[in-house]
Amino acid sequence: MENPVPRTVEEVFNDFKGRRAGLIKVLTADVEKFYQQCDPEKENLCLYGLPSETWEVNLPVEEVPPELPEPALGINFARDGMQEKDWLSLVAVHGDSWLLSVAFYFGARFGFGKSERKRLFQMINDLPTVFEVVTGAAKQARDAAHNNSSKSKSSGKFRQSEPQHKGVKVSTPKEEDESGEEVEEEDEQGATLCGACGDNYGQDEFWICCDVCEKWFHGKCVKITPAKAEHIKQYKCPSCSNKRARV
Repeated sequence: MENPVPRTVEEVFNDFKGRRAGLIKVLTADVEKFYQQCDPEKENLCLYGLPSETWEVNLPVEEVPPELPEPALGINFARDGMQEKDWLSLVAVHGDSWLLSVAFYFGARFGFGKSERKRLFQMINDLPTVFEVVTGAAKQARDAAHNNSSKSKSSGKFRQSEPQHKGVKVSTPKEEDESGEEVEEEDEQGATLCGACGDNYGQDEFWICCDVCEKWFHGKCVKITPAKAEHIKQYKCPSCSNKRARV
């Protein structure tokens, strides 16, 4: 079996993160491809996030009951009846619900107790929801960092800091003011979340900011290198570029 069935809290959480990453990818970086696959003329379609951090649009399984909880049915029917951002937000909400259903299905199937279920939910709840990432709601927590960065760079904003351990948010060193008292500098970068994968800012990674939606992205997630960024006067993320192309 390609993806082993989760049996511990950590395995269920890793399965959740993989599926979540797939949903975030399709609703941000792969919007154009997703839009084309969700033809309202087709049958009821579902959006699946896969543990491998990928996604697929497909018909629901025929077996009853299914091996796993099924995503929302018929997402393609509403595609042309709503504004694109509202449709994507709606799909994101149902995606969040499905992710929780799958995670707690595994929890029930493998006999998680109260403490294990609580720990699983806390681990999940520490991540922004797919809806928050897609709509930019998670951006509110990092507005100060973006505003400060915007003042220093007028366009094509990007940054790459001194290396630190990936996935570990650390406070900046304390400095002394003129009175000799220690002053702790705010770790603004640590609050940043990638607009493509939703992961936190890692100071050993290259990031670039979209000049249209002002979301920050890992360079690797949008296939932009530091060298390439130096020649970009105004950067547009894949989602903003796709929207412009369809207008």
